[in-house]
Amino acid sequence: MTPDASATLGDPPLEIHDLTVAYRDKPVLWGVDLAVPAGKLIGIVGPNGAGKSTLIKACMGLLPCASGWVRAFGKPMPESLGRVGYVPQRESVDWDFPVSVMDVVLMGRYGRIGLFRRPTDEDRRIARECLERVQMLPFADRQISNLSGGQQQRVFLARALAQESDLYFMDEPFTGVDAATEASIIALLQELRSRGKTLLVVHHDLPTARNYFDWLLLLNMRVVAFGPTEQVFTPDLLQKTYGGRLTLLSEVAEAVRARAQ
Repeated sequence: MTPDASATLGDPPLEIHDLTVAYRDKPVLWGVDLAVPAGKLIGIVGPNGAGKSTLIKACMGLLPCASGWVRAFGKPMPESLGRVGYVPQRESVDWDFPVSVMDVVLMGRYGRIGLFRRPTDEDRRIARECLERVQMLPFADRQISNLSGGQQQRVFLARALAQESDLYFMDEPFTGVDAATEASIIALLQELRSRGKTLLVVHHDLPTARNYFDWLLLLNMRVVAFGPTEQVFTPDLLQKTYGGRLTLLSEVAEAVRARAQ
């Protein structure tokens, strides 16, 4: 099957074939093959340097691929970006850019209205609703640089919601937020899942990964395992993913072993 084959109703929201990404001729991802089922909340986990963020950026076309292809809903990714939402890492954003919270969320509408058209009253209504869903509407006129880390993360989630996407990529959305914000974020992701959306979320915390996600992608430059959480969250597969570093997570490993018995 080629990446320009005609889309069908049965096409998965995301297909990746033989994806390899290299920095200065050094592979960071190698031969990734995935077919992602629709309507799942999927965690991407693995050690530092495993290529988790690289995978998301390569899928979005933000990084060049040495080989392979990515399709969304049966079409090459560039043709489907209108159906794809993206929440980047907070560290990759210039928070000093002089823009308001409302302006940031309205950016999520540009894929539908076009870069050179002004947002309509309907676009602003949708943006306000999205801010209200993440409990940030009272901050609509505030400069994004004047928010806390957790508040900034909520605003970027609101921007993704404003895109009204069917497939979402989220790069460590729980990093730097407090427990209440984390709980509200996972509730929001689960709500999107219940509406048939597909979400791939880079996550670094193994204990919560088991509880948060329907499926897990265990990644260490290559795909170690991909499937329902209860099938892939096992001591053997985690050991293959993390290697000796899993010894630093002994409590997690013991919990997994106890659950497996």
